[in-house]
Amino acid sequence: MSNLSKTFSSSGSHNRGLHGLNTNKKSVKSVQSVVSTLLFASLAICFFSLPAQAKYEGGTGTAGNPYLVNTAEQMNQIGTNPGDWDKHFELTADINMSDITGTDYNIIETFTGTFDGNDFTISNFSLTSTRQEHTGLFGTVSGTIKDLGLLKPNIFAQGRNVGSLIGYLNQGTITNCCAKGAVVSGGSYVGGLVGSNTGVITNCCSTGSVSGNDYVGGLVGLIGDGKVVTCYSRASVSGNRNVGGLVGKTSNEASEVKHCYATGSVDGGINGINVGGLVGQVERGNTYKCYSAGSVSGGSYVGGLVGRTRVLGIVSRSFWDTQTSGQTTSAGGTGKTTEQMQLMSTFLSTGWDFWYTWGICEEMNYPVLQWQIPAVDFLCPDGVNFIDYAFFVTKWRQRNCNEANYFCQGTDLNHSGSVNIRDLEIFTEHWLEGFD
Repeated sequence: MSNLSKTFSSSGSHNRGLHGLNTNKKSVKSVQSVVSTLLFASLAICFFSLPAQAKYEGGTGTAGNPYLVNTAEQMNQIGTNPGDWDKHFELTADINMSDITGTDYNIIETFTGTFDGNDFTISNFSLTSTRQEHTGLFGTVSGTIKDLGLLKPNIFAQGRNVGSLIGYLNQGTITNCCAKGAVVSGGSYVGGLVGSNTGVITNCCSTGSVSGNDYVGGLVGLIGDGKVVTCYSRASVSGNRNVGGLVGKTSNEASEVKHCYATGSVDGGINGINVGGLVGQVERGNTYKCYSAGSVSGGSYVGGLVGRTRVLGIVSRSFWDTQTSGQTTSAGGTGKTTEQMQLMSTFLSTGWDFWYTWGICEEMNYPVLQWQIPAVDFLCPDGVNFIDYAFFVTKWRQRNCNEANYFCQGTDLNHSGSVNIRDLEIFTEHWLEGFD
């Protein structure tokens, strides 16, 4: 108030007041200008001095300070903010999305940023959609999704490019992401995790059921110039054309399916065309060091591993179980009995790596990927149990653990140089852990 009083008195009359100034238009404009300027400045000071309203649970969306998400509402909020679709996000808690059903979820349409699941899960995500394409937790992704688990996702769509996690992976990357207990249904290009892929999918998996009409796969419906590496599916799959336990079809010379397997049933119906235990049709590209072991049925071009392979498609060093599949022929791969499929020697004969890539409990199970095996699952059978604990105890207090002795045969879990109480704590964190 004192600043305004000084301004008014500067006209030469200390007692004029506003009424007296009305007789001088120039003075009135001058005062109005000053008042407006001071009012704007005051508002600006107040505005910038207020604490900024945090988005989501916090963060600024940068790589060093990602947006934090820990509720279903915050996850659903991302889809309403297109300006954030090129930002960085990090999940900070397990999320249950059971209260967001039907058409309530806001699909994240075109995501080019990074979403770090931080090894947390999103459970009970459900979505019903009449969209023509790109349906999933994310519609289209050209960025990165990593370390995220989906538990019991349920997707019902009518269009194409349908997946529980992503409808269309467009030159993006997915790493360490799994959809477990998924129920996914769509028209064409339908996958348990991703509908269509022109990017890179690594260390990912799916279980549950997947259904559609054309290009239907347990993990991915269609692969263009994309790759699927060290992945598996145990989902049951049904469709009419180009139906596979892992991938419906590979369609590009750069397509690659490498170090993967599928064990779910594949049903093409009595009129199904191009139906395979691993891939429905390898039109182009390379399928390499893979296997399948699920039952397979269809009408024409049906195979234990691959239903149909075209001239530009290559299938090599791969196998299928002739007994469990019910198929004695395949458009690629080598058929083996169940007993043979559970022997390391079957796969070593074609150069499979059982140190860094694969592991097997011989005569008990088929090969599994190393990343699936819990760190404290030292011995067969698969899973963490008293057998592993007994082995751990034999190494208790052992010292001089290093790379030369494989850190005391894996029991020095934190690579500290000795097997101690901290390693026991890590062991108990994984007690009774297995894999689907």
